[in-house]
Amino acid sequence: MKKQPKIGVLYSRVRVEEKWIFAVLEQLGIDYDRLDDRKFSFDMNNPEPWLQYDAVLERSLSYARGLYSTRILNAWGIPTVNTADVAEICGNKLATASVLATNNVPQPETRVAYTVGAALEAIEEMGYPVVLKPMVGSWGRLLAKINDRDAAEAILEHKDVLGSYEHSIFYIQEYVDKPNRDIRVLVINDEPIAAIYRSSKHWITNTARGGAGEICPLTPELVKISRNAAIAVGGGLLAVDVIEHPKHGYQVNEINHTMEFHTAAPTTGVDIPRLIVDYLMKVARGEIKVL
Repeated sequence: MKKQPKIGVLYSRVRVEEKWIFAVLEQLGIDYDRLDDRKFSFDMNNPEPWLQYDAVLERSLSYARGLYSTRILNAWGIPTVNTADVAEICGNKLATASVLATNNVPQPETRVAYTVGAALEAIEEMGYPVVLKPMVGSWGRLLAKINDRDAAEAILEHKDVLGSYEHSIFYIQEYVDKPNRDIRVLVINDEPIAAIYRSSKHWITNTARGGAGEICPLTPELVKISRNAAIAVGGGLLAVDVIEHPKHGYQVNEINHTMEFHTAAPTTGVDIPRLIVDYLMKVARGEIKVL
């Protein structure tokens, strides 16, 4: 009799998405362990305890914990969803922008500078307003909309003296005057499965910051740009954030590798947890190769 795959689910806190995923695993009778990233350690010379898993689903709240855990597991030959390579690209805005540019996926105008002077010059060339973003970050945190030179000088100087080297890498993006919303497209194995508008009167539209969700039709144009973006970063389980540029149409703003779907699932009616588990099991059985 063929051995049934065993699954590990790496997590930091049991949010509603994890509850839904655990429920599906249990309903299907799948053998799995809950792996709280606050409670275990890796013995780098002894992979044996981890080799029992045919695949590990990464749901860590911490980008660093998820990245380093999947990096270790992948080095030991254990498939993860998503892989460390995908996490490393999606978790870093410059890495994401680089692969999107290489693969001709439309994105907002973006500049990168390493000094206050160079950053200020780039901003002046782009024209106000612009958005200054951290290289690593999520949920719309630490974004700054810069409306004029006085604000630019103050914010750039503040970031320059914060101490972390990442704060001295200035990631500057054009401010897109979107229609009080953006679009989140959920993509599994390069196939867009659902999309929602995230609407807010504030220029930051993340649902984590109070944005409201409503169903968005998956038009051919939206499917194309979302699929191309997912393929560009390496595929897997992804949330592609798309904006509607008033002049250039759809553009990819960011790609999330540990996707949240607490709003998308009830809004669209798509059984996202089941589709995630179905994909995870195909990886565990070797039907989909991620390493």
